[in-house]
Amino acid sequence: MTAEELGRIVRESGVVGAGGAGFPTYMKIDERANTILLNCAECEPLLRLHRQLLRDYAPMIVRTFALIADVLHADEAIIGVKEGYRGTIEALRHCVPDHAKVRIQLLPGAYPMGDEVVLIYEATGRVISPGGLPIEAGVAVFNVETVYNVWRALEAKAPVTDKVVSVVGEVEDPITVRVPLGTSLREVVEMAGGERKSASTSHPEELAYLVGGPMMGHIGSPYDPVTKTTNAILVLPEEHPIIQRKRMSASISMKRAASACCQCETCTDLCPRHNLGHPIEPHRFMRAVGNHDYKDVEAFQNLFFCSSCGLCEMYSCPQGLSPRSLIADCKEGLRKAGLKAPKACASKVKEAREYRRVPEGRLEARLALTKYETQAPLDNRVRPVQKVQEPFSQHIGAPAVCVASPGDRVKRGQVVAQPAKGLSVPVHASIDGTVTAVTGKYIEITAD
Repeated sequence: MTAEELGRIVRESGVVGAGGAGFPTYMKIDERANTILLNCAECEPLLRLHRQLLRDYAPMIVRTFALIADVLHADEAIIGVKEGYRGTIEALRHCVPDHAKVRIQLLPGAYPMGDEVVLIYEATGRVISPGGLPIEAGVAVFNVETVYNVWRALEAKAPVTDKVVSVVGEVEDPITVRVPLGTSLREVVEMAGGERKSASTSHPEELAYLVGGPMMGHIGSPYDPVTKTTNAILVLPEEHPIIQRKRMSASISMKRAASACCQCETCTDLCPRHNLGHPIEPHRFMRAVGNHDYKDVEAFQNLFFCSSCGLCEMYSCPQGLSPRSLIADCKEGLRKAGLKAPKACASKVKEAREYRRVPEGRLEARLALTKYETQAPLDNRVRPVQKVQEPFSQHIGAPAVCVASPGDRVKRGQVVAQPAKGLSVPVHASIDGTVTAVTGKYIEITAD
């Protein structure tokens, strides 16, 4: 098999990065990569799906990972897995020796170890240039569920029609479950036994759905659909500090920055990208924005190098300020103004970096999440649902173009939206049924 053939299969199957922003995987099937990495670091606290999937399907995932390395003529294939994932490591040690290029790299249990720039440094010692792509350093990174989906595409000819989602927090039976794409978040929560009866509130409307994880996730509506990048649903009381912080307005955050930031520099000292030599300095931005000092141009330009891991906001700042949120808002404004990241080179990796890692347990305690740390066992059977609403945009790039109409009968796996021109992938029907609605953003299918 050639790289071109593998890339075509991966694109036609709708495979995208299942753990981040949904970058189309076919673009990573690039022969410039001399090293490929499998990311099993569960970047966000409380998530378990990647380690569970790799533990239960280790032979298939490792075999597919080795195949990708052979197709790309890569020198080595590294599986990055946290040293605390003992069951996963044991499963890997039974099958990794069968593949000459594959090796295991144990990672410390720190946040954000799943950030690909951090992972690449830990596994290879290479520093990705600020604003650069891993492929520029000869590296391609895939997460576990993505490679699992490539395996299904190759061996079962199965396109991506479902997603593994961890459901934790104020639910009766925390679980990691596989559901059709387009399933509503509320229906997925019901699969975990529904909202916990002993929750601090008896009113469902006083519980919030945090989608994606406590650090980088967003508050969603119970009616939002599961997409190819939905990793977790964390159900929390509205009064939980994470929810309160996520709901804080930018204007209030700005006023708090102006009145309370003492320039202690802790946000910068603990910034993972800064410690790898990237020119991102949150404290400098907070000083500039708090004082309306727009003469410090670099403080704003270098915001493009922020990974939005949220460590500065959710852990580092002793004043409880919101650097990450303000940075995100400012970056969005800069992009709308047509500005792009400046060219920059990384400085030397900070000597203190090793001592500035944030342990997962301490982070969970700081976030008041320790009581939600649970097994959330994996049920990899696809749960049946009555109706789905599949978005045409579940990936970075142009939304897919719908080719179905209301009244059409479709089968699971059938293409209902073709890739657009440029960077794009198709969308496949996630259930058997009849198309009951098509809008500019999604297609609705009701089961027979």
